[in-house]
Amino acid sequence: MIARIQKHLAAKEEGEKGFTLIELLVVIIIIGILAAIAIPVFLNQRKKAVDTGIKSDLRTIATELESSYVDNQAYPAEADVDLTTQPMDIDGVDVTMSNDGNDYTYTNNTDSFVVTGTNPDDGTGLTFTYDSANGGLSPEGS
Repeated sequence: MIARIQKHLAAKEEGEKGFTLIELLVVIIIIGILAAIAIPVFLNQRKKAVDTGIKSDLRTIATELESSYVDNQAYPAEADVDLTTQPMDIDGVDVTMSNDGNDYTYTNNTDSFVVTGTNPDDGTGLTFTYDSANGGLSPEGS
């Protein structure tokens, strides 16, 4: 019995020294299937991260605008707020945002304000709005 096993192992060592083409194709197909599953999931997570960054930036901008209101008893004029630069200039205070490349706009409504944020490279056109008169950040974007 042992002799038969040794003979079989010796024959296997002489004839088979690598993977067959079928084995290699099966492995490549499996890797392709896993990549087809993983890539869309990764891209969706990346989009969620950008959206979360916009929401965070809107809260930061709103906090700075509220601080300016406490100091001056009025929200800054639109001319005093530059949300297009990095760091942003809000009533003379530099505010650094988490995502460079997003577009933000500020509107002063005398007793309230509205700040909107969007990512032009997103492709969905989703805009997030922080409206101080309506309680803050919109839950889903509009």
